[in-house]
Amino acid sequence: MAIPVLDVDNLVVSFGTREGELTAVNGVTFQVHAGEVLGLVGESGSGKSVTGLAVMGLIDAPGRIASGSIKLLGEELVGRSERELRAIRGKRIAMIFQDPMTTLNPVLRIDTQMIEAIRAHESVSEKAARDRARQALAQVGIPSPEERLNAYPHQFSGGMRQRVAIATALLNRPAVLVADEPTTALDVTIQAQILAEVQTLAADHGTAMVWITHDLSVVAGLADRIAVMYSGRIVETGPVEGVLDAPIHPYTNGLIGSVPSRNRRGVPLAQIPGMAPSLARVPPGCPFNPRCARATATCRADMPGPTLYEGDRMARCHHPVPAPESAAA
Repeated sequence: MAIPVLDVDNLVVSFGTREGELTAVNGVTFQVHAGEVLGLVGESGSGKSVTGLAVMGLIDAPGRIASGSIKLLGEELVGRSERELRAIRGKRIAMIFQDPMTTLNPVLRIDTQMIEAIRAHESVSEKAARDRARQALAQVGIPSPEERLNAYPHQFSGGMRQRVAIATALLNRPAVLVADEPTTALDVTIQAQILAEVQTLAADHGTAMVWITHDLSVVAGLADRIAVMYSGRIVETGPVEGVLDAPIHPYTNGLIGSVPSRNRRGVPLAQIPGMAPSLARVPPGCPFNPRCARATATCRADMPGPTLYEGDRMARCHHPVPAPESAAA
């Protein structure tokens, strides 16, 4: 198999606090190949966004990458200087944030920001850069893109600002695109349009994508593979159809069961009891054990290691949900 575009191996990210050093991402490993979309899912606080920021080299003090490797097309990113990372970000790897105002400068016009994003990495004329910016705005469904280039961020609605941020991230056709819940603020029609556009980008240009979300319906229609995170660890991975149709980990099973469309009308919504643990008070053993109906003394004492299953599946669980027949011992 060809070398993965993005290869994250045993990544550990910690934060120094008054309560000591807390581990937000603990031993995360995944690969994304050219043209592939990996859906990274889990509840708030599971470590999804921190993983995305680590991939981008955007972990600032008091946080740090304590150990592990992040390779872009075989080149190690961990340990690179900020100057080296700035040359990579926006060109070879880009990120779409959940809040577009994190990306857009409120005092600069849209054309200024988009043209700078292009010319920071390529020697092209201002006219050529402006033409590309206008095309990018049209691709994400912004009407009258020529006029919109002359506007400021405050003149856009929240959804329109997010579309501008997405267009800016796609300007340089990056090898890797990390998207942190970028369609949350968009209506379903525009969301479908954006999802179709990024699928085309992945297919036509070989862009590898990490799509961070809590919305399983988005993952079901967009991703090729899925990685489920809980308390800083990936607890299950596999092809999206296999994981959603036959989950192995009880947490994955609970997430799928809590989707409203899976519940009958008039019946109370299924839910996972309790809350995800605080980083300062992660229970011993499997961190999901206080919320898991299948937990035993073994679960409360020992952290389960990764178990591989046929069909490119992995799960960390002592007592998995009845697994597919192809499961390997």
